[in-house]
Amino acid sequence: MDTIREKLAVLPDQPGCYLMKDQFGKVIYVGKAKVLKNRVRSYFTGSHDGKTQRLVANISDFEYIITSSELEALLLEMNLIKKHDPKFNVMLKDDKTYPYLKITAEQQPRLLYTRKIRKDKGKYFGPFVNAFAAQETKKLLDRLYPLRKCDHMPNKVCLYYHIGQCLGPCVYDITEEQNKKMVDEIVKFLNGGFPEVKEELTEKMLAASEDLNFERAKELRDQIQHIDAVMQKQKMMTADMVDKDVFGFHYDKGWMCVQVFFIRQGKLIERDVSLFPFYGDAIEDFLSFIGQFYLQKNHILPRELLLPPEADGELVKDLLGVKVIQPKRGQKKEFVELATKNAQLALHEKFALIERDEERTVKAVENLGLQLNIPAPYRIEAFDNSNIHGTNPVSAMIVFEDGKPNKKEYRKYKIKTVTGPDDYASMKEVVRRRYSRILKENGQLPDLIIIDGGKGQIAAAQDVLENELNLDIPVGGLAKDDKHRTSQLLMGNPPEIIPLLRNSQEFYLLQRIQDEVHRFAISFHRQVRAKGMFQSSLDNIPGVGEKRKKLLLKKFGSIKKMREATLEDFHAAGIPLSVAEEIIQALQNEPL
Repeated sequence: MDTIREKLAVLPDQPGCYLMKDQFGKVIYVGKAKVLKNRVRSYFTGSHDGKTQRLVANISDFEYIITSSELEALLLEMNLIKKHDPKFNVMLKDDKTYPYLKITAEQQPRLLYTRKIRKDKGKYFGPFVNAFAAQETKKLLDRLYPLRKCDHMPNKVCLYYHIGQCLGPCVYDITEEQNKKMVDEIVKFLNGGFPEVKEELTEKMLAASEDLNFERAKELRDQIQHIDAVMQKQKMMTADMVDKDVFGFHYDKGWMCVQVFFIRQGKLIERDVSLFPFYGDAIEDFLSFIGQFYLQKNHILPRELLLPPEADGELVKDLLGVKVIQPKRGQKKEFVELATKNAQLALHEKFALIERDEERTVKAVENLGLQLNIPAPYRIEAFDNSNIHGTNPVSAMIVFEDGKPNKKEYRKYKIKTVTGPDDYASMKEVVRRRYSRILKENGQLPDLIIIDGGKGQIAAAQDVLENELNLDIPVGGLAKDDKHRTSQLLMGNPPEIIPLLRNSQEFYLLQRIQDEVHRFAISFHRQVRAKGMFQSSLDNIPGVGEKRKKLLLKKFGSIKKMREATLEDFHAAGIPLSVAEEIIQALQNEPL
């Protein structure tokens, strides 16, 4: 803390970015500021809400980078977040993307459905209301405008050519003019020209009906209905046809909700809702959100952005190079107010759910720490061994952070040094391997270790931690009752029962941890056992290599099914008769 005080005293009054670090030197939060001195000091003075207190409690050091302008700070902040992936920067960590239609810039262009925006000179249209709408639109356009369909040019025409959805550029010379005409028609259609296409199709449908070509008339009618279903069910919102995104935001109790209305061709076609905790200045974090929204999540920039009056429109304009309007009157002002009102309602509606979730997770962790008389165990690692009569012994480790599973941190272990069903020795091996590696790599140690087991397993883990690795980490054991349900928590040396109320959130947290580590261990053990049985049974059979092993497993599913199979069954699966005879003989001679 003395180091932090010294650094706070010499902070510059310039714009820049700051990086908060934990005790292991890991970056846990990145922020930006117009005045670094004021912003960074604010974290260590005054009172904060609970979530900001958790951030500050994890800060052991910080560093900063000054910039020449707030715009540079905003760009640097986004790059630093992308580089370090800090746990407390959660604005746009979701994988939410929207579907678009794309016309490629190839010599023989294609119309594609995609969720990825690339700088490849292609023409992108969207976002669409949902995936089904985008796919249906593509199907409709494929029928109307027969662009190339194949990824790579084949040497003969395919089915699309025969059903009239491709002109066959793989065989026939399709001119640039022909492709340009179709591309222009598609662009016109997607830019709002579909009423003209609908009118043209209606005329063709009536003509086909008069010629008694009812099959063709029905096909045209279906296409018209597709246009109605896909393109005309959206509510008209604006008099002008300028594509625009409308932003509104609301914040309260350290949480922010941002709503974005996508208006395309005068219609509100989609709404994006993002809800997240924030730790800095609300207006600046809102601007950071906008920058990440377009520059990191690759949403296509429209011709206009409508922003609330309190946002720094000039900064956004300089950042994105797009027209920014902060309307003071009229319909555009109503759009911004509508987006803001929706953000306010969404945030208030979510608060009850957020509080319930925190009660189950973070608050449960903090209460557990109080019950165990240890600092709040925000990071818990749990172990479980799995074997059947000593065969294929394995162990699994899971991680819960802030009361939630972090599956990227899960680990699997095959027991290497233990012979036979020795659960204590297996626990020692795994604990030794896990934490000796963390010490070697200067990784993050847990605040609490949970062992699926009783006093013997706890003692085994404590022996390795204290006597071999010189680590002081609390270790608890979870015992189960006769119905294999979480029964009690044991802690201490010697271990004693910690009285936890069965209906408390901390007890439910331990139940979730024990169920999850057991599930993970059993799943891994089944994989290892199945693989071992499969490999041992088919090893050394002439003509059976890795490819045929995979083929057999895919076809029959198990060794048991192979033993029951006939010569004809193997031959039907693509196995030569001579090899099939070898397999049958080997499996029949193998003991069950």
